[in-house]
Amino acid sequence: MSRRLALLVNPAAGGGKALAAVAPARAQLEGLNADFRVIETASGEHAKKEARDAGNQGETPVAIGGDGLVGTLAGAICGTDTELGIIPAGRGNDFARVLGIPTDPAEAARVAYEGEPRLIDVGEVDGKSFVGIASAGFDSDANRIANEAKLVRGNLVYAYAALKALAAWKPAHFEIVVDGERHESTGYTVAVANSKAYGGGMFLAPQAELDDGKLDVVVSGETTKRHFLRSLPKVFKGTHLDEPSVTCFKGETVEVSADRPFVMYADGDPLADLPATVRVSPRALRVIVPRG
Repeated sequence: MSRRLALLVNPAAGGGKALAAVAPARAQLEGLNADFRVIETASGEHAKKEARDAGNQGETPVAIGGDGLVGTLAGAICGTDTELGIIPAGRGNDFARVLGIPTDPAEAARVAYEGEPRLIDVGEVDGKSFVGIASAGFDSDANRIANEAKLVRGNLVYAYAALKALAAWKPAHFEIVVDGERHESTGYTVAVANSKAYGGGMFLAPQAELDDGKLDVVVSGETTKRHFLRSLPKVFKGTHLDEPSVTCFKGETVEVSADRPFVMYADGDPLADLPATVRVSPRALRVIVPRG
């Protein structure tokens, strides 16, 4: 299958990393005699409009960027027949990692042109779409620090942000309502997962499936900072779920509130202040993935 592609790139994203991915993607597509155009976006709203317009013209929008751009475009086209291609060019690229999309821009461009569609779920926090993991609490602080970091590049920024957030962390009390069932926790984080990974390869919700119509809730409860730090590497293998301080739930609607103000982040972007409600739209987005 071949497609007409509209490559959407924010030239300012990822310190220019997204823009740098355009040349190898363009060279690959030209070699395949593909019909494509490149659109530089000025904002999330502009990107969504261009994605919708492309879909209406029979083109396939392709996100050249990180998980945040993918989540933004997902909200623009989910529930339609428009497919979404991904050329990962962000910091973490966790969504592409879970889907098996190559990190090399040229190879990813080939997948966008020749791959096959897969129907996946899309999450939503108070009306804003995401594809990965929405979380609040300790993660709110770590995300903010990561986004503000200027000198630390790539995946290292997540480790730096986690250590800096941990130094100042005080336990928070959370109330979590999953499909009407109330739970309480004092500790670190409440994460609501559509996908398995975030933070540059942390498999926070290894049990999460992208097409099961459910959200996986992972709650990191009370433990010492020393133990929390020691168990942090386990998240890269998904073995942290064995920790007694971690509890998991599954549902379609998840309400999260806390005893102090937090911003819920997803796909690296701030989406809503707590209290927030997270919902799932089952199999609402067609993402192009490698064949086979």
